[in-house]
Amino acid sequence: MNAASQPIVTERDTDPAEPEAVQAMRVDLAAAYRLIHRLGLDDSIYTHISARLPGGGHRFLINPYGMRFEEVTPDNLVTVDIDGQVLEDPMGLGINPAGFTIHSAIHAARHDAVCVLHTHTVAGVAVSCQEEGLLPLNQWSMQFTGRLAYHAYEGIALDLDERQRLVADLGDKPVMVLRNHGLLTCGRTVGEAFRLMHNMERSCRAQLAIQGAGAPVIRPSAAVAAKTAGQYAAGYDRVVVQGAPDNEWAAFKRMLARTDPDFFAAA
Repeated sequence: MNAASQPIVTERDTDPAEPEAVQAMRVDLAAAYRLIHRLGLDDSIYTHISARLPGGGHRFLINPYGMRFEEVTPDNLVTVDIDGQVLEDPMGLGINPAGFTIHSAIHAARHDAVCVLHTHTVAGVAVSCQEEGLLPLNQWSMQFTGRLAYHAYEGIALDLDERQRLVADLGDKPVMVLRNHGLLTCGRTVGEAFRLMHNMERSCRAQLAIQGAGAPVIRPSAAVAAKTAGQYAAGYDRVVVQGAPDNEWAAFKRMLARTDPDFFAAA
């Protein structure tokens, strides 16, 4: 760390009443960063995953600007307030203001959006440029029937005025296609935001593969697509609302224990 990158601490992000919950959130968010990298969904040092810290305040965790996703650990995440003001910055690197413009708008408007995950993948960007957007052609994509929003591209997200339009377009949906830009998911937990993005990414890849094959396509009915979306939604609710074990998220974190032992040493 050089003289220009000294730790910044203006307010501790630990809540004495919930130190274990705060650390668990740090571990989960850092795990999401590592997994997005492992699955090839990152974009150099760009795009972000943010999470609301427990404790009732408006404090959020996000990655230090300039670090690749595979470098993120529970201990180097930056704590910011709802306006993006840095409260704690262990690496002294600050954050990407354009990145938090999108995230802060959603966190402020949607209390259920504990985690907001945004990607710029080739498949996601390609589908975001298609007039029809994501098509309900397979089981992965049918889960988003009635649960997917769209927001028109307005340039790099530096204009704070865009936040109102973005939130209005998102509404109560858990997933958004940012036109000509990328994908975004909102989760009630970090694991849920990650699973939504994992399925959304695979939906986009499958759509491009189907379109590229040029063969006749079997299109499921609207009723089947709606039924499938309800089945997936019930599965997400079993974990988040009813408290069932999140076996898929646990399995992904076990994968990290094998591929990224330094992450767990840092945790």
